[in-house]
Amino acid sequence: MRSHLVAGLLLGVLPWTAVALMGLGQQMYYPACGYACLNTLSAFPLSCTTHGHHDMGGDMPDMEMDMSSMATTTPACRAGDRAYLTTLAWCFHTKCADDAVPDWDLEKFWAEQATTDPTVAPKWSYGAALANISRPPTKELAADDTLNVTALVSQDAWTSEYGTMTTMEFVEAWHERYGLIIVLVGFGTPILFTALRHLPYMNRLLDRLNPYFIYPAIWGGRQVRPLPYNLGNAPTVGQALYVAVLVVLNVVMTAVSYRSFQPSVWYADQYQEVMVWVMYRTGVLAFALLPLTLLLAGRNNVLLWLSDWSHATYVLLHRWVARLFALQALLHSLLALVLYDRTGLYAGETSKPWWVWGAVATVAASVMLVASGLYVRRWSYEIFLISHVLLAVFVIVGCWYHIDLRFMRMFGYEQWLYAACAIWFFDRLIRFLRVLKAGVRRAKVTEIGEEFVRVDIEGVRWGTTPGQHAYIYFPTLNPLRPWENHPFSLLPSSILSPPSKHSSSTESASSDAEADHNPEKAIAADPEKMAIAPVTSTTAANKTTTTPAAASVPTPAGITFFIRKSGDLTRRLRSHASLLALLDGPYPNNSTAAALRCDRVLLVAGGIGITGVLPWARSSGHLNTRLCWSVRAEAEHLVDALGPAIEGVPDREVRVGGRRFDVRALVEDEVRAGWRRIGVVVCGPGSLCDEVRAVVAEIGRREACNGVVLELEVDAYSW
Repeated sequence: MRSHLVAGLLLGVLPWTAVALMGLGQQMYYPACGYACLNTLSAFPLSCTTHGHHDMGGDMPDMEMDMSSMATTTPACRAGDRAYLTTLAWCFHTKCADDAVPDWDLEKFWAEQATTDPTVAPKWSYGAALANISRPPTKELAADDTLNVTALVSQDAWTSEYGTMTTMEFVEAWHERYGLIIVLVGFGTPILFTALRHLPYMNRLLDRLNPYFIYPAIWGGRQVRPLPYNLGNAPTVGQALYVAVLVVLNVVMTAVSYRSFQPSVWYADQYQEVMVWVMYRTGVLAFALLPLTLLLAGRNNVLLWLSDWSHATYVLLHRWVARLFALQALLHSLLALVLYDRTGLYAGETSKPWWVWGAVATVAASVMLVASGLYVRRWSYEIFLISHVLLAVFVIVGCWYHIDLRFMRMFGYEQWLYAACAIWFFDRLIRFLRVLKAGVRRAKVTEIGEEFVRVDIEGVRWGTTPGQHAYIYFPTLNPLRPWENHPFSLLPSSILSPPSKHSSSTESASSDAEADHNPEKAIAADPEKMAIAPVTSTTAANKTTTTPAAASVPTPAGITFFIRKSGDLTRRLRSHASLLALLDGPYPNNSTAAALRCDRVLLVAGGIGITGVLPWARSSGHLNTRLCWSVRAEAEHLVDALGPAIEGVPDREVRVGGRRFDVRALVEDEVRAGWRRIGVVVCGPGSLCDEVRAVVAEIGRREACNGVVLELEVDAYSW
């Protein structure tokens, strides 16, 4: 039975290559009745069979036969043997009737497989062989017979072959179907929920659901802030539901749709048979999760273009899907260990290349679970990034050689790897093309105090859409790691100029419209009253100062980044008149459409987070905004550098060195002012982002019955 198990684990002995997934465009054993006839007869020697002595090295020993004496029946022998061809044809004729296999399918199968070698054609076609049977055979082949006359195959032997193969094909088809279901659910859910907004009356329903499912975090109000002991970032309720659906699908689809057939020609008992099916199921589901894992991690994830979910959401989901992949891979490996040890195959199989490569993939995936933890990313993001890419390569290469050496591409498992590699290469290609399109640039770097630098890159015209970021490469900063790049919020350089008369008149027109909509805002909206009551900034000493309007100075077209020195790369930034820079972007942070449709937008920024919200109030952002920015006293130089841009925001408050804003009071003020749809955009430290998230969710639930809708956008680079 040991040799039968090896054959069963190989799931076939015939040389063919899969071009699709099993059960999805490909059948392994069609017609199964024909394969059962062929396999049943393959055990019998023919008149032309030769007997010799061969050393098989113990690779597939049979406990009931002498391996020193082997019978060899060549394809050429089968091709010309009358008794073999007529017996096989009669078996086809009698056994395939119940399966209603068309004659032309039997002829095709006969031509390709009758001799067990597609390159060696039998001397007769199936129809001709059947015509050469003068009378129906009556003799049934016994176990030790030589096939030298037209005979009947043993019904029991044929049934065992047929039942084993059809059972295997049934289970294998469900492996692939369940894998595809998981991929479709993972891929289609964001698209589905985005499309729902375009259905009648769905916007109102989704507005009511957002404060319950989309905004709140699932764990103690922490979403951007890490969980205790740096265990990672908790998902929101909506993100957790997505993860929960995938977890439930993986559990259910690992546990159902199995079938057992005994006596099996491959497996000694039902336990062994079902263990093999579960082992393969977990392996296929792991393979199915691999392309989804890579898709969710990509900067150029097509779901970013097809849905309104944010990149931060997809990166968080990537981590959870990757954990599911690693767990399925671990379960697959553990089941294989138990199965091979129980059947006595462990010692002989574990040293083979296919097993070694599978172990490499499993170990690499397991190491990634640990090496991708938040504590590692915070300790050294550069080391995390390099190790992450290298380990991912080992996972994919290990998976490829594991199945290629084991199955020789017979069952279509490699299709999952083709998809994974295509996704990875597509993302890298688009990155390269973005960098190529932006061209080689020169950046002017200006230090702003000890903590910040300003990076100006002229000639880049990416528009003025709010909520964008780009990845910057500074190849000469660290020649040993020129590939290093980091994401930063970008500002159109034009908004850093003091407001011109034209922009002031535009803002005045906006203020007039606001006053018409909301009389309570009339005083703040009237430009003459604005001259009497200027916008103020609160300093650390709680002194109020008035900033006179500066003269308009033309600013060259380009983009500007304000960067806080923190990581290894950014700490190297010093004042430089012409630093080599490459740009990969622009990328959206979140979908801005919902917030831009609001009557009023509240912008809350902390520290360097001002760069994430400022475009909402300037350029092509919203014309009715309120900006609240708090910074530490040490960052006062940043306030000075952004002074001209801040002046362009009519309704603003800047706190330097004082306490943070009372977020609840800010949101309550906007609700009391009578705005019906309020956008809240926050960018800053994790604690500020989480506080705003919690407040918006709470007030959104409370005010929903009053017709007030709060739209939340969190720009936090927690990924």
